[in-house]
Amino acid sequence: MQADLIIQDATLPDGRSGLDIVIADGIIQAVGPGIDAEAREVIDAGGRLVTPPFVDCHFHMDATLSLGLPRLNQSGTLLEGIALWGELKPLLTHEAVIERALDYCDMAVAQGIGAIRSHVDVCDDRLLGVEALLEVKERVAPYLDLQLVAFPQDGLYRSAKALENLERALDLGCDVVGGIPHFERTMEDGRRSVVELMAIAAERGLLVDMHCDETDDPHSRHIETLAAETQRLGMAGRVAGSHLTSMHSMDNYYAAKLIPLIAEAGVAAIANPLINLTIQGRHDTYPKRRGLTRIKELEEAGVPVAFGHDCVMDPWYSMGSGDMLEVAHMAIHAAQLTSQAAMRRAFQAVTTVPAAILGLEGYGLTPGSHAHLVLLDAQDPIEAIRLKATRLVVVRHGAIIARTPPRTTELHLVDRPRHLSLRRPPAEAAKTRH
Repeated sequence: MQADLIIQDATLPDGRSGLDIVIADGIIQAVGPGIDAEAREVIDAGGRLVTPPFVDCHFHMDATLSLGLPRLNQSGTLLEGIALWGELKPLLTHEAVIERALDYCDMAVAQGIGAIRSHVDVCDDRLLGVEALLEVKERVAPYLDLQLVAFPQDGLYRSAKALENLERALDLGCDVVGGIPHFERTMEDGRRSVVELMAIAAERGLLVDMHCDETDDPHSRHIETLAAETQRLGMAGRVAGSHLTSMHSMDNYYAAKLIPLIAEAGVAAIANPLINLTIQGRHDTYPKRRGLTRIKELEEAGVPVAFGHDCVMDPWYSMGSGDMLEVAHMAIHAAQLTSQAAMRRAFQAVTTVPAAILGLEGYGLTPGSHAHLVLLDAQDPIEAIRLKATRLVVVRHGAIIARTPPRTTELHLVDRPRHLSLRRPPAEAAKTRH
């Protein structure tokens, strides 16, 4: 077999090790031990982890890297962030949005991200962000899948032309219908917005991803309406509720009713650990609420749960580096996902689960899949999260698009090794691999 690229001695996220991955014509041709093949380039993984690309299923690329424009968020609250974004929107230019978005896409690719779902504000009558990110989507297509959500950030009914603008954004090419029911003026307006937006998505045959109940208010229950409409319209598998932070504060009796409804309807949940922990609970003294949705309980009920980065250096979040392993790392700590199985699910929450939510075709490490993959300086998913492992090689369509040297430390200590590795010895890793 003549191949373009062979990765030898790879460990896969499911624990299989000592495997070769043979790539030709941008497709994975074979996966197995000791494959007899030649290639133009061979990479020795040395037992390290090879994974499909990371997938960020919740982001705001129209605002990314705008930190400090026109000022900083002093309170750190969601509402000041929204107000600050309102101040910035009239100052945005098409070129500036594109430049910041492309800069972030470079960062994302270097971190092994292969796909991003970005919400884009449609409450600017110019639809400047929409048009800019549609151009970005086309420009990054060779190396990054970008899915755009038409998002009425100021509220479908609070913003005078939001509904009209959302329809225009979908006509221009946005892929997903978004919403923010908890930000409408009343609970009833929020409920009506879910019903109307779901009807639009059903008529157009589109996916849905709504900012739903991103609040500490346990009475914000629009996820219930989203699940009910999903079931009524037969849209199982096409709808996601993002944030769902009010579920953290709901009483257990109601949550015990709600979670099976979400599962039955086929609605996915997207938590955003970094931003949820930063923004929620701001009005609490002590004890402070964590603000994350009920990740464990949703997973146990069979609800697909994915993690998003949400923001990087923008009006809501002054940190971030496009690292989905940091997102998984934070989720493990905040949601106490500390069993071996739960930590592996946290890795899936930034890879396979969001890939399914986005409907990515050809995603994976099986023969016939797109040759999109990442070689990590780790031996398994848990070690990858623990170390936020270096992305040694990023491959897209069988071609290397990013390389990063391994992180090494040279020690100058008496009677100690000269070089330090934070990784476990292979024998130790094997004990917990399964």
